[in-house]
Amino acid sequence: MNAGWPGQLWIVRHGQSAGNVARDAAESGGLAVIDLAWRDIDVPLSDLGVQQSRALGDWFAKLSPDDQPEVILCSPYERARQTAALVAECARMSSAAATLRLDERLREKEFGILDRLTKFGIQQKHPDLNEQRLHVGKFYFRPPGGESWCDVILRLRSLIEMITREYAQRRVLVVAHQVIVNCMRYLLERLDEKQILDIDRKGDVPNCAITSYRAARVRGGEEVLQLDLVNFLAPLREAATPVTRAPDVPSAAKP
Repeated sequence: MNAGWPGQLWIVRHGQSAGNVARDAAESGGLAVIDLAWRDIDVPLSDLGVQQSRALGDWFAKLSPDDQPEVILCSPYERARQTAALVAECARMSSAAATLRLDERLREKEFGILDRLTKFGIQQKHPDLNEQRLHVGKFYFRPPGGESWCDVILRLRSLIEMITREYAQRRVLVVAHQVIVNCMRYLLERLDEKQILDIDRKGDVPNCAITSYRAARVRGGEEVLQLDLVNFLAPLREAATPVTRAPDVPSAAKP
């Protein structure tokens, strides 16, 4: 799988979405269902999410052209597409300098029957599923009509193979979702279930945070990707833009 790693790989969670805001309101109000009019794929950025995305783009703009992304791979979900477009615009990445490619393998984890339910809603409407999920753990639990983390990892394996095949030695920016960030880390850092869930329990991936890797040669001449930054938030802090860590919609209780 590591025949041709990109020279630089950035993985970014989208900016705060209207779904994040609605989810927080539902949780704080003790509601069972998150009030959203959109399909999950159509949920846009919040006003703050737009600010966060612009701050991230301004940070990329400060890099030299030879250090900026050459390829942007993006989830087809609206909040990710908006984030990627704003980053490219604010970083002044022309279409000739950076190619934007939507890839359905980067879509949000599918929650199936648990879609739009709060923690309270899952416990109230599907107590048996809630008990099963707590017993099995989120890594392997697949809600009816939805995906487990393993399902997400399976589709990301083929995405990474495509990246090594088509974008070797190039600078690649991935814009997607919280579970995608963690599952990419699982694959790239060769973690196991316990290690990635320990990372997940420490806190949600902040909106517009950067996790990045650089290609390097190790003893024996093997090329590897080395972890460079984890949940890097300097772009937002430098712009005095509030940091948000809300989970994507819907939410399920952490084990």
